Amino acid sequence: MRFPWRRRPSAPPAAVADTDDDLHLARQIAYRAAQRDHPSTVEILALGEEALVDEAGYALAVRILEDVQNLVSHGLDEFRSPEDIRPLLGPRSAICWDTLNGFWNDVAEWRLHNGVPMESSAPILAVENEELRLLLWTSNRTLPSGEKLGIADVVRYEKAVGASLPEFGHLAAALGVAGKSSS
Repeated sequence: MRFPWRRRPSAPPAAVADTDDDLHLARQIAYRAAQRDHPSTVEILALGEEALVDEAGYALAVRILEDVQNLVSHGLDEFRSPEDIRPLLGPRSAICWDTLNGFWNDVAEWRLHNGVPMESSAPILAVENEELRLLLWTSNRTLPSGEKLGIADVVRYEKAVGASLPEFGHLAAALGVAGKSSS
């Protein structure tokens, strides 16, 4: 698959591994898809939907959707809202979107109930360095209260509760059920 903003062809989803380059690529794709005025948002999300047809594409597609969710959670004018993105998703992407939201909501509930105060997202939203901003904005999400959840919270949750984001096998089962019901 080729993305118009990339100078070199990218690897197909089946060949994507969790390398720093792949993580950066996912962040870049998500950043463009989340932008309010980006002309290719629908096409980017459609590529994610296509990647979810085969388990080999799940990792990249889920990573991009999670990064998009984190970006749109911040309520910044430059990004679409979650309500703007949700109707643009195909059925497979919608399942992933809901699964990711459910997981992060579980982390937020656990965090609120464990008694440690959360921090405001304001400091990460004020970062001016473009690379640092991309990293922080895609790895943290802003709650409606203005507080932030980040990767460190997810790791603490997973260690304390023993629950993590459902494995791709669970995702495959959910997508398989959705595929049968839409046939």
